Amino acid sequence: MSGVEPLVLIVSGPSGSGKSTLVQKMLELPGLMLSVSCTTRPPRKTEAAGKWYNFVSEAEFQGMVARGEFLEYAQVFGKNWYGTPLKSLDEARVRHKDLVLEIDVQGALQAKQKLPGAVAIFVLPPSRQDLERRIRERGQDSEEEIHRRLECARQEILNYRAYDFVVINDDLVRAGREVQAIALGSRCRVEQGEERIHEILKSFGG
Repeated sequence: MSGVEPLVLIVSGPSGSGKSTLVQKMLELPGLMLSVSCTTRPPRKTEAAGKWYNFVSEAEFQGMVARGEFLEYAQVFGKNWYGTPLKSLDEARVRHKDLVLEIDVQGALQAKQKLPGAVAIFVLPPSRQDLERRIRERGQDSEEEIHRRLECARQEILNYRAYDFVVINDDLVRAGREVQAIALGSRCRVEQGEERIHEILKSFGG
């Protein structure tokens, strides 16, 4: 468990790279909570409000932007807006938990700028062909949208140096172990344990 400030783990990558599945693997670890994003897109049939997303109108979203209620926000594929509410950080602090953000690449770059101590993980598909297969299997996108997503993925991958870790999601079991290892290892960083270290030092008399 972290000290007073929660450890923030940012999980990002191209649409269809398997971020959500790997985040679920991370959340199997104790002491982690998911930041519930806000979005203006309509819920899918399998989605319940408040689990992964809070679904809001564009007017509500823009009101939250005006009030400075987001850590980061972005318009994705020129359509829907997504944002990470700042209150997620407050909630993690109160609950003494570390916070997982599953966000798109634009949002991840913003969040990393505002929270330089956050740990950013980039989830990559093993190839363009594999990503295209995954997007097609979801059966949600037109041919034009698929090509747009693939081109967007290429642009997003060019930002890989902005991240602390890269996980190639070609084997779910191995990739799941890797994201868990990154979370556990990040908790052992000196700055995360500084408060506890000072307590231990006091027990030695200084």
